[in-house]
Amino acid sequence: MNTILIIEDEQRLADLIKKGLEEEDYMVYHTLDGLAGMELLREKSVDLILLDILLPKMSGLEVCRKIKTEGHADVPIMMLTALGSAENIVLGLDSGADDYLSKPFKLIELKARVRALLRRKSISVKSESDHLYRFSGVEMDDETKTVRRNGQEMSLTSTEYRLLLMFMKNPRKVLSRTDLLDEVWGINFDIGTNVVDVYVNYLRKKLDKCGDGKLIHTVIGMGYVLKEAE
Repeated sequence: MNTILIIEDEQRLADLIKKGLEEEDYMVYHTLDGLAGMELLREKSVDLILLDILLPKMSGLEVCRKIKTEGHADVPIMMLTALGSAENIVLGLDSGADDYLSKPFKLIELKARVRALLRRKSISVKSESDHLYRFSGVEMDDETKTVRRNGQEMSLTSTEYRLLLMFMKNPRKVLSRTDLLDEVWGINFDIGTNVVDVYVNYLRKKLDKCGDGKLIHTVIGMGYVLKEAE
């Protein structure tokens, strides 16, 4: 049985999430603030954390950073936030979050994201034939989980890493949003949000900082493709 920790100061929302997840046979803990969440995490074994950003005593961003630096780097974190702007999403990703969900959200989508994160935790993406990928100055080592462009090492979240790996395995091939959701998020249907677009844009910016020329291109009405700039 997988164990989930909810750190959320809205009691009614937390109760709704807790009930919905317990119906799926998860063990669920809940705390109302960041400090209590960190204390519980030091006492209990947890497989996934649902973390609000706006929390009393310790912000969700600070909690996320502490979780990733205090021996729990392998525990996936999904940010739950009413702050849906690109800036706040970026802050969450930079703090180490693996996924985010903007409030209000549908419980069915939350459950799908939870299942996907837990599957990714138990299954590591691996190339059977080779662990090295190279394309237009980008070098990716899937054994050491390192990425460089033009010799400059890049810092990627786990979700960004899997997204880039999907592109590196399929250079010059147009990948639809459904393809990316299925491979990267483990969700084989369109969840009706812009999560793919947000992550692609954020990854694209990181790649662009390390080299000349855009690598990830939008194909209107179809998806995205990794190719050299024309």
